[in-house]
Amino acid sequence: MPPPRARRRVPLDLLRGPGWADQPPTWRDARPALIAGALARARARPTGNWFVLAAGHEVRPGRPLGRTIAGTELVAWRGTDGRLHAGPGACPHLGAPLCDAPVLRGRLVCRWHGLALGPDGFPGWQPFPAHDDGLLAWVRLDAAGGEPPTPTPPVPPRPAPAASLTAVTTAVGGCEPQDVVANRLDPWHGAWLHPYAFADLTVVETPAPDADRFTVEVAFRLRGRVGVPVRAVFTAPGPRTVVMRIVAGEGEGSVVETHATPLTPTGHDRPRTAVIEAVAAHSDRPGFAAARRAAPLLRPLIRRTAARLWRDDLAYAERRWQLRASDRFPG
Repeated sequence: MPPPRARRRVPLDLLRGPGWADQPPTWRDARPALIAGALARARARPTGNWFVLAAGHEVRPGRPLGRTIAGTELVAWRGTDGRLHAGPGACPHLGAPLCDAPVLRGRLVCRWHGLALGPDGFPGWQPFPAHDDGLLAWVRLDAAGGEPPTPTPPVPPRPAPAASLTAVTTAVGGCEPQDVVANRLDPWHGAWLHPYAFADLTVVETPAPDADRFTVEVAFRLRGRVGVPVRAVFTAPGPRTVVMRIVAGEGEGSVVETHATPLTPTGHDRPRTAVIEAVAAHSDRPGFAAARRAAPLLRPLIRRTAARLWRDDLAYAERRWQLRASDRFPG
């Protein structure tokens, strides 16, 4: 596929490639050692012990949100100023679930005996560092992360929120974070596993010592043989994150962040991982302002598309974990 055109009045194009069964096989290019090397480098990068908890909008004022991350039960809530807070999910008195606690004057009030817990903590109950980056909510779990902590999470650069259309999708699968990341570091599977979404896919750059990234030219299929051609770059800034950034074509500057958050402890015999995928779409076309205004209507469509893709990709990730767990993985 030729490089995407820099600027067109209409960003659509007719797909030029063959049908699914006639496209060139990509298994020779998708070398296990190449993918494994990119994954190993990603897993060696620091996180500061930060984990993506949820979409920021899921932690609503006045309503706590309960989650379990890396086997740690926790609760997130917002203070009177809207600031994000997080802490252990069990009341230190008798262990009541704090995800059921009302939030009164910025503090969790246990429904069993009325103990009020806030960001200042309580004997036997200390809050975790938390961060809201404007799109995602993060929590720092030093015991689970085991790394030198950092004051803020490693948030990838994104388009300015005021100029973006954003959406967050969550899916859960029976695998470990590395299996999700490995899926994303295999761009060759796109047109084979997701022919309803991608076509004319060519990997034009693979990781090198001076550029640890995959560059892909691909058309996002809209209907039939009509698609939107773009050039995208995939990078893995950490062991639980892969970022796809459109660098040419329609939506240049748009970002898709895939975060893999472990729900079970490391080494669990039945691991569970939450895939939290954030889209920050951007375009300098005049009509994009109308798209932002229509965000309440468009976000469900974005989430539905992402959910369909992740039904397939989680099957890929789960199969990878099953093979690794039985020492049958060919990589």
